[in-house]
Amino acid sequence: MSLIPTLDFRPKLADTLAGGYTRERFMRDLGAGLTVGVVALPLAMAFAIASGLKPEAGLFTAIIAGFIISALGGSRVQIGGPAGAFIVIVYGIVERYGLANLIIATAMSGVLLFIMGLFKLGTLIRFIPIAVVIGFTNGIAVLIALSQCKDFLGLKVGAMPADFFGILAVVANNLHTTNPVALALASGSLAVIVAWQRFAPRLGPRVQFTGKLTSVPGSIVALVLATLAVVVLDLKVDTIGSRFGGIPATLPSFTWPAFSWDSARFLLVPTVTLALLGAIESLLCARVADGMIDDRHNPNQELMAQGVANFVTPFFGGMPATGTIARTVTNIKSGATSPVAGMVHAAALLLVVLVAAPLAGHIPLACLAAILMFVAWNMGEWREFITLRQYRMPYRITLLAVFFLTVVFDLTVAVEVGLIAACVTFIYRISSLTRSELLGADTHPVLEGQQGRVSAWRLYGALFFGAVKLVEAIEDALPQHCVVLDLKNVIYIDSSGADTLAALASTCRKKGVRLLVSGLMHQPLDIARRSGLLAQLGDGVYPDLAGALDAATQANAAATS
Repeated sequence: MSLIPTLDFRPKLADTLAGGYTRERFMRDLGAGLTVGVVALPLAMAFAIASGLKPEAGLFTAIIAGFIISALGGSRVQIGGPAGAFIVIVYGIVERYGLANLIIATAMSGVLLFIMGLFKLGTLIRFIPIAVVIGFTNGIAVLIALSQCKDFLGLKVGAMPADFFGILAVVANNLHTTNPVALALASGSLAVIVAWQRFAPRLGPRVQFTGKLTSVPGSIVALVLATLAVVVLDLKVDTIGSRFGGIPATLPSFTWPAFSWDSARFLLVPTVTLALLGAIESLLCARVADGMIDDRHNPNQELMAQGVANFVTPFFGGMPATGTIARTVTNIKSGATSPVAGMVHAAALLLVVLVAAPLAGHIPLACLAAILMFVAWNMGEWREFITLRQYRMPYRITLLAVFFLTVVFDLTVAVEVGLIAACVTFIYRISSLTRSELLGADTHPVLEGQQGRVSAWRLYGALFFGAVKLVEAIEDALPQHCVVLDLKNVIYIDSSGADTLAALASTCRKKGVRLLVSGLMHQPLDIARRSGLLAQLGDGVYPDLAGALDAATQANAAATS
């Protein structure tokens, strides 16, 4: 068998075009793409600024990565671009290693994502426990909200630290510099977004001319109103123009990072974190989309598309990208039928950059902070904290531990600890489901009067390293002449389980006790053959329990005669 996998690269776009792409479908995709482009505009800038980058980094990511992910991806309707989940990681990389190493880490994560898709590891992401996903998602949401306190309050501070306690200390020590105008603008923007989301859908069916208006997201309404307020009232607040000098009305240009091994060698963990988080986010998003459009995405193709996007985008001034749930849901609800909608969304953003970039300089950062506050709230699964009492203690501990570690320490540490806790919990649960049963004469009359000389055990579940104590218990209670093991209900045996059975056979041989085994099938039979256990048992292997019990009673009779 070759270790090099066969490249199975077929984007959903190819299936769409091959299946007959009509003008009607294009018009629906065009409308959906333009709508998503409007939604993505403020989010892309806000995510970049919160990550410690210039606003155009988010726009370039939404344009380049968004186009590539839609064109090459394995989902019909998924929209790719910058995501809130990356804010904490990207900010930490930029602060510790600099922008050049962010480019390297993002590109390397793209390579890793492509390799994961190439080796068909897309389905393995689904095995990450939901408690781990919810824990770090909620933790990231808290950190995003905290990181926006500076612009939400208009504090007069420099760069914010990346750690939880550092953020709290800076905010607490600089509360006296709060800008009342910025606070009022941010609070008003947040109120508009919340009110628009709640009341606009109810208003649309009642008032005829508002039917199209209510499809506009609240973030855009708040952005327009806040920007107009800054321009008309000449409000003294920080804007994109005052802090970043505006957005360049040009196409992104290729940038080669200044590579330094002294810092790049520390990027392995951030790279793996970016890749895993991007894979989890994109595939979870694709699964949500599948449920809404009754379709099935190709997870491996999606990972390869994410890999290409993340490898290309950073060299053109972008940041890490992944599938985005909010924009994907908007795409679906706007009538998208194919990846063309995502490509239109990228083209629409490019047009905005080329035509309307000078206007972006007046956008207040307080409004973008309010938008991210709203995103953080919707990002978290806060109801899970309320319903924790319904779950077992291991689930609660895993979720809360990942949440706490994400907020207080580091996302990478949180995920590692969460996965370890989940694995330990799984091993414990499976080992507790694995059990043994001593058979008696009430169910098997042939055992009548054989107590102490012949014993028969039936094992259930998986005989692996976490459950070998069952076999060790049988070894401690060996009869005089013969012991029978019924393995018909054993679904899996690992190498440790096979070694333990081999050790039992060796002990029985030394003590003159005959070991008989019945019911070996499928994987247990295969591991017994490959490990040499079958050869060690010799003629003591029977297809069913009845045959093994008959042989055991005959052996006992011969030994006692």
